[in-house]
Amino acid sequence: MKRILLVAHAPLAHALRECVLHVFPDAAAVVTAVDVQARLSREESLGSLQIAVDQLGREPALVLTDIFGATPCNLAREVLAGTPHVLLAGVNLPMLLRAVTYRHEAMEVLIDRALTGGSQGLMKVALTAPQNQTRRARDDQERHHHQQ
Repeated sequence: MKRILLVAHAPLAHALRECVLHVFPDAAAVVTAVDVQARLSREESLGSLQIAVDQLGREPALVLTDIFGATPCNLAREVLAGTPHVLLAGVNLPMLLRAVTYRHEAMEVLIDRALTGGSQGLMKVALTAPQNQTRRARDDQERHHHQQ
């Protein structure tokens, strides 16, 4: 089972972790988060991240950051150099949910599933006359609004 580390601008990493634990409460031990705080120095942020990476162990883990080239990603690249861990940038909730779902698979499969989940989670949602969305009758919505 692969461990997953989230590294993002505060408070995104911990917020994503909370969202995924809502769906997968059994993943609490394998999904960790480091929020990069704007008020902390680079050295303090590196220290926090190094502790989290050390706790991942020797088995390859998946590390997800929010924006390629931003501070969390750059710090992760620095700390992960020479480790067996894999770094992906551009994390979103669909990517994370997919990664947790496939955390038991081989690393290459996990990477592929996470990237696919992240990209497939992006779509333009029609607001009127939806083509790919089912439409319910108005009275159906009103009668069952408490079941949402």
